[in-house]
Amino acid sequence: MTSVVGMGGLGKTTLVANTFNKQVVKQNFDCYAWITVSQQYVVTELFKSMIKELYGKAKEKIDQAINLDSMNYRELLEALVNFLQPRRYLIVIDDVWSIKFWQDISIALPANMNGSRILLTTRKEDVASFEFGSVNRTLRLKPLPFDESLALFCKKAFVGKGGQCPPYLESSARKLVAKCEGLPLAIVALGGLMASKNSIAEWSGVYNNLHRELSENDTYFERLKHISLLSYHDLSYRLKQCFLYCCIFPEDFVIRRRRLIRLWMAEGFVEPQKETISEVVAERYLNELICRGLLQVVRRNESGRPKECKMHDILRKFAVSISKSVRFVAKSDGTEEVEDNGIRRWSIEVKEKEMKAASKAALSQVRSLFVFAVDETSKTSFNRLPSGFKLMRVLDLEDSPINELPDELVNLFNLRYLNLTRTRVKELPKSIGNLYNLQSLIMKDTKIKELPAGIVKLKNLRYLIAYRLNVNIMEFDLQFGIVVPSNICLLNKLQFLTCVEARGDFIKQLSKKTQLRRLEVGNVMETDEKNLCLAISKMVHLEYLGVKSCNEDEQLKMDALESAPLDLQKLLLAGKLEKVPHWFNSLNNLTSLYLHWCGLRDDFLPHIQALPNLGEIILVNAYEGVRLDFREGFRKLKYLKIRRCPRLKEIVIDKGVMPALQELTITHCQQVMTLPHGWECLTDLNQVVLLDVSPVLLEKIWRSKKMDHRNIRGIELSRQEGTEAQQGGIVHSFGFWNRRNMLQEANNNNKGKEAEHQPRQLPGI
Repeated sequence: MTSVVGMGGLGKTTLVANTFNKQVVKQNFDCYAWITVSQQYVVTELFKSMIKELYGKAKEKIDQAINLDSMNYRELLEALVNFLQPRRYLIVIDDVWSIKFWQDISIALPANMNGSRILLTTRKEDVASFEFGSVNRTLRLKPLPFDESLALFCKKAFVGKGGQCPPYLESSARKLVAKCEGLPLAIVALGGLMASKNSIAEWSGVYNNLHRELSENDTYFERLKHISLLSYHDLSYRLKQCFLYCCIFPEDFVIRRRRLIRLWMAEGFVEPQKETISEVVAERYLNELICRGLLQVVRRNESGRPKECKMHDILRKFAVSISKSVRFVAKSDGTEEVEDNGIRRWSIEVKEKEMKAASKAALSQVRSLFVFAVDETSKTSFNRLPSGFKLMRVLDLEDSPINELPDELVNLFNLRYLNLTRTRVKELPKSIGNLYNLQSLIMKDTKIKELPAGIVKLKNLRYLIAYRLNVNIMEFDLQFGIVVPSNICLLNKLQFLTCVEARGDFIKQLSKKTQLRRLEVGNVMETDEKNLCLAISKMVHLEYLGVKSCNEDEQLKMDALESAPLDLQKLLLAGKLEKVPHWFNSLNNLTSLYLHWCGLRDDFLPHIQALPNLGEIILVNAYEGVRLDFREGFRKLKYLKIRRCPRLKEIVIDKGVMPALQELTITHCQQVMTLPHGWECLTDLNQVVLLDVSPVLLEKIWRSKKMDHRNIRGIELSRQEGTEAQQGGIVHSFGFWNRRNMLQEANNNNKGKEAEHQPRQLPGI
């Protein structure tokens, strides 16, 4: 076991994550998991989280083999020990606060002799010194040296100048960095603050302020608090609201960009600007909070935009404290009485079977309600909501397993945001049209199949998002849409319409939706070509387009479209294409292209090779040829994913093509005999994923010496049961293997060694 210990804000989690996320590390283990521990934890819930992590995303198989909800402590413990004992595992346990935690969980982590590793982060010396197994290493993080602190500060403070400090600010920069005493979180926050300051007077003002607030006897925590508060107080009023709003979510919660932006808009935090839509203004707010170090980016999309973010737990504590003092947010576990103290936003982390009823008087002033069912007990038993909300603007029930909506929902005239994602709700009330001010209606992965006719009364609706994903992303029906009334096209403020099933004269009516920025429509027929293309041609602001034919045999005709919308960034076509639409080569802003079950026979690559911003290509049963020849172009392509192309035998990548490629995925292409010709020249390539390819290819890789000379972090392999390569033993799953592991696996085949973890699903658009 290796313990990384140090005070909050020193970068313990960042350091461990940097190691954990490298494939060169993962390839040496049979399984791995990352578990974050809160100060108040439930050991059985940690066990369940660990089991889910270890089994990857094969949730259905877990449900069939192991009923997590019904398992007690002893059963969960046995399941973990039995799974881990024969395997070489890597477990990261982040943010451990007490020895008691180790006493609770260490029994589930067998100290086998397979080379398993446990990485732990903690702020407590006694936790780091806990004896586990025969070897216990402790890495004590120290504050950054001054030169490194200065370099980090300049990187944040002078982003537009390449991290170079102007000479006239050098003295001020050094004095400010000294105040941070090597604490990375403080340095980042202060650097983000100073990025908006240009004059010597402004820099001197910030330094003088810090000098008054800080003393030599301040602890690191107090120092970080003062610096963070200084950064907070420098924000505009609206940005302060946006920052505090993030503490509504539980500790370590990953927040999606789009979710946060829609919530800010619903709350009225986004200041309207002339000729700029609210979404763009809100994204500027988000980027400023990130630049100031007040929010951390967890994941970016293929074009580099933040996709997910979270708040550091120390900054979150500050935000919670401020929110409580100004009555911005009230947080509870749903079991305590809610007093009439003028709260406007209520965040409930349900840990019991039911929430405690609150009086209508206490809730009459609440504008926003968030419900987070944080453990399996509450998720399986929680079935009702408190009533009494008269002025509600935001109702976010994502992942809350409610079966029915509150009866008084339709009376919430001020409601602007309703999120039912992954709930068990089967239908919306027929009088949903009463919610006149609703802006966002989000129903991803619910049981709702059709919307009531009253939906067309929602004249202020901007986002209508409803679909159910197919577990098998390689089937033709990759997702299932929802049936909407044809006259939904009368909603003039609608920006997102996804994912709907075309019925009746919906396609004809679609030409009225000129303001759409995102459209996903399914059940499209050949005869819809003219009307559909006419409608798309009028959508001058369209950024995302998804079109799916009514079945896998129906032709998806798109040639009637003279030219694609100029702003189109993401394109998904699902259905049989006779040929590549002529307008493909004009998609200059396209960043992601997904072709699904298109059955193309002609070489389509020349049509897209010159697209200047294309960063991702996903092909699923999209090509019926035997060879893909990337001859030129694809300058910004980072991700190439080829799935289920049964006739494909060969992929050629000429020298100089796709120089930025980072990830190559080839799955369910049994005829592919070799790695792409020219892959050795792809210097940025750090991950190759091979699943259900020719056994001949696997044998070649096992015997290849090229692996010793390449900086590939990992090759992900799989052999399916019943293939010739398996006759010497049982191998029906994947692993991350370098050449040494490959040869060792080949030698172990005769011993019948079996790996049981499942390949992770790689998301599309």
